[in-house]
Formats: sequence, C-alpha cells, structure tokens
Amino acid sequence: MATPNLTHRTPAKADEAFDFALLQQSVARSGSRNRRALWWLVGLLALLLGSVVTLLLYLNNFEEEEAARRRAADAQWLEQSVQFHFRRLEDDLLVLSRQAVQQSAGVGSLMLNQPYDLNAGLLWREPGVILSSGWIGAGQLSDPRVGPERWPIDRAAHPDNAQALALMQSTSQGLRRAAYAGLMLRGDGTATDVIWLAMPFFDRGRFAGNYLVAVSLNQALRALLPAWFMQDHSVQLLTTESVQSSDTAYRTGLNLPGTDLFVQVALTQDQPATVPRIFFLVALLFLSGMLVSLYALRRDFSKRQQVQALLQAQVALRTAMENSVTIGLRAWDLGGKILYVNDAFCRMVGYHAGELIGRAIPFPYWPVEQTDALQRIHDGIMAQGTSGEGVEVQFQHRDGHLVDVLIHEAPLQTASGEQVGWMSSVLDISERKRAQRMAAQQQEKLEASGRLVAVGEVASTLAHELNQPLGALSSFANGLLNRLNDDNISTTELLPVVARMARLAERAGGIIKRVNAFARKRELSRQRLDLVALLQRVLVQQGDERGIAPAWDLPRQAIWVEADELLLEHLVNNLVANAQDWAAQAGQKPQVWVDLQQDAGPKLAVLTVADTGPGVSEEAKATIFNAFVSRKEDGMGMGLAICRSIVEAHHGRIEVSRDTLLGGARFTVLLPLAE
Repeated sequence: MATPNLTHRTPAKADEAFDFALLQQSVARSGSRNRRALWWLVGLLALLLGSVVTLLLYLNNFEEEEAARRRAADAQWLEQSVQFHFRRLEDDLLVLSRQAVQQSAGVGSLMLNQPYDLNAGLLWREPGVILSSGWIGAGQLSDPRVGPERWPIDRAAHPDNAQALALMQSTSQGLRRAAYAGLMLRGDGTATDVIWLAMPFFDRGRFAGNYLVAVSLNQALRALLPAWFMQDHSVQLLTTESVQSSDTAYRTGLNLPGTDLFVQVALTQDQPATVPRIFFLVALLFLSGMLVSLYALRRDFSKRQQVQALLQAQVALRTAMENSVTIGLRAWDLGGKILYVNDAFCRMVGYHAGELIGRAIPFPYWPVEQTDALQRIHDGIMAQGTSGEGVEVQFQHRDGHLVDVLIHEAPLQTASGEQVGWMSSVLDISERKRAQRMAAQQQEKLEASGRLVAVGEVASTLAHELNQPLGALSSFANGLLNRLNDDNISTTELLPVVARMARLAERAGGIIKRVNAFARKRELSRQRLDLVALLQRVLVQQGDERGIAPAWDLPRQAIWVEADELLLEHLVNNLVANAQDWAAQAGQKPQVWVDLQQDAGPKLAVLTVADTGPGVSEEAKATIFNAFVSRKEDGMGMGLAICRSIVEAHHGRIEVSRDTLLGGARFTVLLPLAE
C-alpha cells in the first residue's frame, strides 16, 4: 500500500499530543530515501547480472579468438622454427664445405661417418635426420658415381629424381645459394620423406663444389617439435597435390627453395583457455561476494528501518489500513477530528480532502435528520470500536443523495502501542442494498409464479388422473340409465354395476386426496422406507376394468431408501397405470410385470415396470418424459413428466427401453439406497 502524503492536509498545531503531520512528513522522507536506495540496489544488481552475461559472452568470444590466434601463432612458430633450423643446417654445411675444400681439395668426398670438429645445429646432431652427406667437387658434378652413399641410389631410383637433383645442382651453382630437391620417389612412383640439400661453396669467386645431404623430413620434424607440442597436435607432411583443409587443422609451408612441401597440424585435444576461465571464476566469486554484500546491505537497511521510531509508526499505520477494507479510508483521532481521507472516500461523499481534514463531529457528510443517531454511533465506536459485521449507516453526498455505507474500524496506534485514534474502511453498499431490494421483489414474483405453476401442475395432474375413472364412471352411469329406461335390467345385474361405479368413485376420491396432499406438500418429507413393503402395499390395490392386474417378483429382504412415501406411491401408480393402458393395445394377452432388484455396485435400488404393449420408438424416447407430450388420444402428457420430476427430486434417474421378454416398453427407475 502506497504511503499517502498528507502534509498539506493536516493543520499544524504545536500543542497537539500526537503530531500526525510530523509522523507523515518524516516517514514520507524516509520512505523516499529507502525507495531510492532500493532502486539503486536493484540497478546495481541488474548491472552485475548484465556484467556476468557480458563477461560470459566476451570470454566465449575471447576463447574462440584465442584458439584462432594460437593456431596462427603455432603455424608461424612452426614455419619459423623449420626455416631457422634449415638455415642453421645450411650454415653447418657451409662450414663443412670449407673444411672439405681445405682438407681434400679436389680429392674424393667427405662422408657422413668421417670425424669432424663442428659445433653443429640440431638437424645435424639429431640421429636419423641426416641420412647421407658428402662433398662433390666442381669437376665431379656430372659423374653419377661420385657423391654421398645415397646419392647414386636416389638418382637411379626414378627419372624424376635425377631431373630434380640435376636441377638442384644447377640452381645452387647458378644462384650461389642453397637449393633443395624432393621429395624423392621410389621405383614404383611413391614418395618418400627424403629431400636433398645442396650447399654451394665458392673459393675466391670460383665455384668449388656442392656439399650434399639427404634429410629425412619426418625425423627432422620430430626433432624440431618439442614433446609438449606433440602431446596436443598431430603433424603430417603434405605435398601440393594432397593438401587438405579442415576446421580443426591448419597447414604451413616449409619454404624450402625447390620444394612445394607443407606441414598440416591438427589438434588432438582441446586446449582450454585456463586463464580466462580462472578469471571468469574469480569474477563470479567477486560478483557473488557483491551479491552477498548487497543482501547484507539490504538486511541492514531493514534493521535500520525497524529501529527508527517514525518508520515503526508508519508500519503501524499501514497495518491498520490493511486490517480494514481498503475502499474508502478515513483516519480520525480520539477527539473525533478527521486526520486523513483517501480519494475513494472523497468521491463517496463529494467533498475534497482539504474540506474534510481537520473537521470534527458533526461531519459535513452527515444527513441533518440523522445527526443525533450518527453521533451515538460514533460515541459507541470511540468506546469499543465496531463488531466484526461493521456498522451500516447513511452518508449524504454533497449533491444531496444518500449513500448506504458499511464501516469497519481498526485502532490506530503508535509504535509504542498507544492508541491515538481509529482507522476506518468505508464500503459503499448502495448497489448491494438496491440489489437486495430488487432480489426481494423478484423473489415475490417468483413465489407468485411458483404458486401459479403449482396450481397448473395440480390441475394437470387432476385432469390426467381423473380422466380415466370419471370417463369409466360416466360410461357405466349412461349404460345403467339406458337399461333402466328400457326396463331390461334386474336387481341381480344392477348390483355389480353399482358396485363398480362405487369403486370408480372411491378411486377418483383417492386420486383427489393424493393429488391434494401432493399439492400441499411442496417440500419432500424424506424418511427411511422399505421399498419392498411399499410396492407390496401399492400393487395389491392395482387392477383395472379390463382385468389386467400386475404381476411382480419382489425380493424377500428389505431394500431401504430415503424417500417421500407419498411421492413414491404416486410414481408406482403412474407407471403401473401407464403399463396397463399400453398392454391392452397388444395383439397378445396383455401382461404387466413389476420387478425390484438391489445393485450393490453403485448402491442403487432398481425398479422395473414392463408390459406387452407396442413399446417406445427411438424417436419418441427423446420426448417421452416431456410435459404435455402424449401418445394417447385422450392423454394430457403429464404422467411420465410427473414421474421424472419425482425421480429426479430423489436424486435418481428414469430410463425407457424395450423389454426382451414381454416385447413392450420397459421403464427402469434407479434410486440411491439409504446409507
């Protein structure tokens, strides 16, 4: 609930025992500061979360860029390392050439296994890298028999080898720099990992010869690449025809003049960027610490708020407001002076807040004729407050119309528990009152309509029930009169007719009595009934003029239901009479069968009335229980409708189908058993 700012509404008096305006002003300022601090905390939290997300995205992008940079750096390092060591090998060969010229100028060659004094580089010193080496003087270049041990073998292995080696010698001599040839081919055309290096030597500007070495590139790469590099990478020597591209591999050229060779390096396992991840974890740790600090700071704010007296008073005021219905709010002190009203209350009475704040009893929205009564009500509120139901009074709007309101009061207390007034919640119940009056009028109309419906039902029931006995009684009376007029009836023949007429009259009287009792008792009189005993009593009395007495098979044990005895008797009479009427219309011997069973599963009593009549068609099943729907020529259409109403009033249901034994209609009534 927002804190109302009542600074301009409260008249300032220095001699008041309770400075309500000071309370509101102090709390308003404190609440404003706390809200600003809370917004700062929320903003800082959002900034921290944004920083975490940004840092995560940055580190992810940084790792990708770092991986690409590392691949480029590794390729550049590998290229530079190869070039450096091969340049060092060229320098070593230059030294060896000078020594060869000095020691055996123009005589033979200097083989690899001959001793020499040389502070050689890695490629020269590493075993298995230099496969063969030796010096060839300028006058012996064309002699295929002169040269290192492997020289004539590689020249003779394949024609391309001889061409490449000859080109290497001419290039080194013509360009006065080292030249390479390879890869050397075997006799079947497959490539080896061997290349030849020719290092020319010029003595006083005159070409003295070439120092030749055969280099195993695979061994050279193993010697050049450190163990830590090979743990995470695999290295493959490629030619121009076999260069392949891959997302996880990169290649670099060896840059050896006279060869088109490349080295492909593939990562065998990821190299996580440990430092960025550690940095991210440290940042998360610091951010978590900042969140904990923010939480602790927030708790510290709450504790500070709790120890502030003015803020505690505001909490008490807010609690009092929440204890009342927050529709129209009014605070007034023990002297009856209004301290605070909200906009809803102002709209309710039509006065501005400035016109009400500071006003004492009698209030301007009190009706003049009810001032004394309202004064007594407010005196009672000051003494003991309002009950849980509240107090209903009438306020007078500024334009003169009356407003029905319901007032609830809650004590207005300071932080120390001292009561300084009352907090009122005022609910406008004018619409409720109007709705209650309209509901009362509508109820009266419904009751009148109900009485009319009851009268209609009674009339329809009487017409339906009395139609047959009165018609039969009229027929007997007319027949008797005709025979009396013709003087062709004896006393012996007269007695059965009169007895029959008496029974019909008695039956009509019973119908009137039963329907009258049904009409008077609009509510069910439920009692625990034995349905077996009820059926035995009712069925014994059943029979008609055509001699169609019902047959039945009832269980020996009692079946108990909670029902109205009169209505159930009326239900059975209607179903049996309806079955007798339709059974007589069959071409076979008319029969009516009544059966009663107990279904223990759903706890239902199942009453069945079947006949040998034509049955009920599928089209008629949908409307057979509707009122004023009859398939009889003289029927009213109320019998089965009344049966359905009685069954539904007992929370049961009635169904119609075709009986498999008798072939006619089969009416099944399902009633819940008594608990």
